[in-house]
Amino acid sequence: MKEDTAVGSVRRKEITDLFTLGKRVDKRELTEYRQIKVEQGIIERAEGSARAMLGDTDVIVGVKIELGEPFLDTPNQGVLTVNAELTPLASSTFEPGPPDEQSIELARVVDRTIRESKMVDLEKLCLIPKKKVFVVFVDIHAINYDGNLIDASAIAAVAALINTKLFNYEIKGEEVTLKPGYTFLPIVNYPVPVTIVKVGGKLVVDPSREEEEVMDARLTISIDKNQKVCAVQKGGIGCFTAKEISEANEIAESKAEEIRKILVKE
Repeated sequence: MKEDTAVGSVRRKEITDLFTLGKRVDKRELTEYRQIKVEQGIIERAEGSARAMLGDTDVIVGVKIELGEPFLDTPNQGVLTVNAELTPLASSTFEPGPPDEQSIELARVVDRTIRESKMVDLEKLCLIPKKKVFVVFVDIHAINYDGNLIDASAIAAVAALINTKLFNYEIKGEEVTLKPGYTFLPIVNYPVPVTIVKVGGKLVVDPSREEEEVMDARLTISIDKNQKVCAVQKGGIGCFTAKEISEANEIAESKAEEIRKILVKE
């Protein structure tokens, strides 16, 4: 990590000491999220898009849809793929060039959250089995990084998919022709990730950038609309006890329900 962004030893001790007292630098409770803001339909030329802000962490997701071929092992399903781009625009700690380990992990966690929850009914994206399907590209772009990119990115991705329009089409023989008009993407689930870090034996929700820099370990638990765990990702060099994992899961279930109400307006 670059020196100008590293938390000094004094600052590190201050943050850790506050956690032991059940407090945080920004006055939040240990299990309290920063303010969450979600905007949909912000990219005119995309089939779907959304912006999610967790405090000062800011992420934009665009969704594009194209005709393509299915994977050989899922000939009756459409294709969904997630990519993440972390550039120096968002943080001086991000380097230009090909995707690094952090951006690859980010894309995989978001992809797993969407895929394992079966958020999108991929079978309805199949046009001609084994030959033609809709391919859904989910592209994550970090605008500003102040901690917890995973939750911000997944929230933005879910919101963008909810907002995504699917082309009308006509099939004649083995040819697919796109037609004017659209329907919305077939959404059947609304997964929500909750990221928790462990610092000095304390579990902290929605870590800021400074808090991530002092964490021992990170656990992201994605919860679907039925309050079931659909994905888990562990990061950092530290570990969690069985008791801490159980506690983290309870926190995730509670927080996911709160966040889902922001994403899904009844």
